Amino acid sequence: MMSRGKKRFTEKVKPEINKKFNYSNPMMVPALQKVVINMGIAEIFRDKNAIQECFNELMLIAGQKPILCRAKKSISNFKIREGMPIGIKVTLRGDRLYDFVDRFFNIVVPRIRDFRGFNPKADGSGNVTLGIDDHQIFPELDLDKVKRTQGMNISFVTTAKTDDEAIELLRLLGLPFTGLPVHTAI
Repeated sequence: MMSRGKKRFTEKVKPEINKKFNYSNPMMVPALQKVVINMGIAEIFRDKNAIQECFNELMLIAGQKPILCRAKKSISNFKIREGMPIGIKVTLRGDRLYDFVDRFFNIVVPRIRDFRGFNPKADGSGNVTLGIDDHQIFPELDLDKVKRTQGMNISFVTTAKTDDEAIELLRLLGLPFTGLPVHTAI
């Protein structure tokens, strides 16, 4: 059975984006390749349990086990030594990708306080990265067990060749951008 997000992409988004950009080949229509969620852990100097708590919370949010990111070189100004854990990340592909995107666009984003839309900026090669200030907006977390607010970055990696195509793809999937009309979900 196809997930709701994947079904929305194949039945509604793909034909609409094809009509807008008029691709000669249906394989040229941009799609999501992966979503990378990462958290930097600055609390590690004060609390040694911070890594395990953030690890468990990110695992609940993403639905799969994150990996630990270590410092590649020492930076004395930041009190970082080579090999020290500095963050955690998760890469979502396939069905988990579309399940996360569906939950994020339809459940999590409306819970952001004073939200007016994300900035429609991409990296120049069709990828969009969003910063979230507080991870407590995710309904998977038990707020009684969360001890600290933690920010995270969510990167949407697409097969789009231009930023306009990537932003249009995410807008049609349901991500609200400032200054662009909102596309309603299923």
